[in-house]
Amino acid sequence: MERRFKVYVYTEGELPIVHDGPCKNIYTIEGRFIHEMEHGAKRFRTNDPQRAHVYFMPFSVAWMVKYIYTPLSFDITPLKHFVSDYVKVISTKYPFWNRTHGADHFMLACHDWGPHASQGNSLLYNNSIRVLCNANISEGFNPQKDVSLPEISLIGGYLSPKLIHPPLPNASRPYFAFFAGGLHGPIRPYLLQHWKGRDNDMQVYEYLPKNKDYYSYMLESKFCLCPSGYEVASPRIVEAIYSGCVPVILSDNYVLPFSDVLRWEAFSVQVETTKIPRLKEILSVIPEEKYRKLQEGVIVVRRHFMLNQPPKRFDVFHMILHSIWVRRINARPN
Repeated sequence: MERRFKVYVYTEGELPIVHDGPCKNIYTIEGRFIHEMEHGAKRFRTNDPQRAHVYFMPFSVAWMVKYIYTPLSFDITPLKHFVSDYVKVISTKYPFWNRTHGADHFMLACHDWGPHASQGNSLLYNNSIRVLCNANISEGFNPQKDVSLPEISLIGGYLSPKLIHPPLPNASRPYFAFFAGGLHGPIRPYLLQHWKGRDNDMQVYEYLPKNKDYYSYMLESKFCLCPSGYEVASPRIVEAIYSGCVPVILSDNYVLPFSDVLRWEAFSVQVETTKIPRLKEILSVIPEEKYRKLQEGVIVVRRHFMLNQPPKRFDVFHMILHSIWVRRINARPN
């Protein structure tokens, strides 16, 4: 891939919705990828569309929501119209979209409404490679052609200093399991109902007390509980990996990032949401030897989720491109 793969980035569209994206919030991965494709990625980007293997449409769904969505209207029609207009522009100006019905084109979005915005064009929705944080198979995500994007929250744009150098594998982790978060979606209320304040081994909070530190808990916990919110993805999964804490995935219909090449069972635990009442029992019967292997796996895969600037081999930027490359090879336009 590194020797051959070439991406053409369409120049059409105006700032801020196109050629820009958020880099300092929960949608950081969306903006950072767009910025890297626009201003870096010399090895992978080509200015000659005839040489390209794939074509990137660099619009930001997060910025669509910020600039053209009417707050509290719950009307996402303007997002769909923007996508529809963008595809019309590139398909009219260039031959590339029409010759494959969009199968060698891709979009990238971390906002929850990324899948809905892609409905603005039926070929984009059904044929193109959609790189999405909201990788929910019950809402149309197709693992054969779409890419699951890890949600990485970098408030301020930088990784917390506490997470730069996680503890060594043999370091003490006094907390058995940890979660703190608001009551978003159907899974978290169920988790808090059964475990909030009920067991000292299960440090489960809705909101942490002011004298407690979120990342310190992660760094000192064996298992980090990662329930979905309103949508399937959660930044806690990547935060757990950064912390050297074994992620416990509590989600329905979620296609985990980079599962083409990463064996998630080697560094995480997936528990059916219906079994949340038995969560402590399920985690407690994991033998210490297996837990150590899971934790070692977390340390091994950490580099695949790191956002480096500039990117480094095997980091999250390269993993995203590899996932796109694999789907381009297997593309079958409808």
